[in-house]
Amino acid sequence: MPVAGVGYTKMLVERKAQITGNVKIKNNAQLKNLEKFSLNIGAASQDAIRFVFEFTTEYEPSMARILLEGEVIWIDKPEIIDSVVKQWQKEKKVPKEVMESVLNSVIQKSNIQALLLSREMNLPPPIPLPKVEITDPPAGAAGAATAAPAGKPVAKKKK
Repeated sequence: MPVAGVGYTKMLVERKAQITGNVKIKNNAQLKNLEKFSLNIGAASQDAIRFVFEFTTEYEPSMARILLEGEVIWIDKPEIIDSVVKQWQKEKKVPKEVMESVLNSVIQKSNIQALLLSREMNLPPPIPLPKVEITDPPAGAAGAATAAPAGKPVAKKKK
């Protein structure tokens, strides 16, 4: 179930207030709609689905917001495409395997885009970044630096 591409139709960043104190950052991705269409590849044509999505980053309490809207192009066998479209039209749901593939693509690309936009607007990064921790070297050895994801301490070796 390959994702053929992810693109944006809208990017909005707004800072509503000075970023101070304790900031809670929430990221959310959701599918808004989907439609079947014919993807023309040279002289050939293949059925595909265009998933419309929205990715938001909220800086709370009501300090800033990043909004990304876009489309994911998804290609599969015609019978699977028809099944996904019919299920969406009836229940507004997508099969789990398809949802995982589409949302993982949205989240991977949108987290990076939100990180770049937050930097341009001087906002805290919307995802945890690794931090370097310098440890004291044993006597006679050079110092060592270790990177760990933000919020997770680096395990220190016992002397």
